[in-house]
Amino acid sequence: MCRLFGFRSVIPSQVHTSLMSADNALMVQSERHPDGWGVAYYVAGAPHLIKSASTAIQDSLFQHVSGVVSSETVIAHLRKATQGELSIINTHPFQYGSWVFAHNGNLRNFSEHRDELRAKIAPKLKRFILGGTDSEVLFYLILTHLERRVELHRAGVSIEDAVAAIQETVEEVCEIVGDYSHDDSCGPYETYLSFILSNGQMMLAHQGGQQLFYSTYKHKCSVSHMCPSYGKECESPTEKGFINHMIFSSEPLQGENVWVRMVPGQIIGVDWRMQVGRFGTEVPMGENIVSFADAQSEIR
Repeated sequence: MCRLFGFRSVIPSQVHTSLMSADNALMVQSERHPDGWGVAYYVAGAPHLIKSASTAIQDSLFQHVSGVVSSETVIAHLRKATQGELSIINTHPFQYGSWVFAHNGNLRNFSEHRDELRAKIAPKLKRFILGGTDSEVLFYLILTHLERRVELHRAGVSIEDAVAAIQETVEEVCEIVGDYSHDDSCGPYETYLSFILSNGQMMLAHQGGQQLFYSTYKHKCSVSHMCPSYGKECESPTEKGFINHMIFSSEPLQGENVWVRMVPGQIIGVDWRMQVGRFGTEVPMGENIVSFADAQSEIR
């Protein structure tokens, strides 16, 4: 399946290591996920997207982009296609206004359900669908549910409204195509609904069968002595609910971060204040903490 990466921080930060330098950075993972890549990052509140249908490890543009991106909000995606031809318009992330979306998954028998799913999308949004993927349809279904609650282009959308839109969309999709698989080993053509959604200020991830991990703090921050935003929540679980960074990844990345495994049905995210929200399936804090080595052993 595909690979996801999401980053949200209180200060603009480079994500070069996660995309390029670590032993299992996204560029390295692209050998197994070769059908295109995309990086979305925000500048002055506006999303900038760079995408390619090439394999990241062979693409000099990916290396260049990874070296210059510095932002408070970044979403990156490596594609391993299940629906839609190999082209830039079918490459994630997808974008509408300030909203950016990347999906690791599949809608089973999508061709049979395409028309019914598209009929659920608001007409004024449907015309912006450019490609042939199930993922783009899923994105606009979420936006349709969200628009019923808020103005999509308005700043300050609450995390509760976004979570409700995600949950309503997942329920609607499962009514049409069947429930998503909770076992990521069932093959690429089963239904999986793991994805990341952001408007630049808020970022949310839904674990829909394909594995996702998140990190909000590090074992030890090597740049704490020079970071203007350093606080104790950078090196331990938050006590007040506010954090300085949130990272999502399909695989724990090598480095200082402490990784927590998400479980099916769980939605994790941060709002514009960088307050953590946990919704859906409840998991006791700390129960799913995994080490980089253990996670890599499982993946192999």
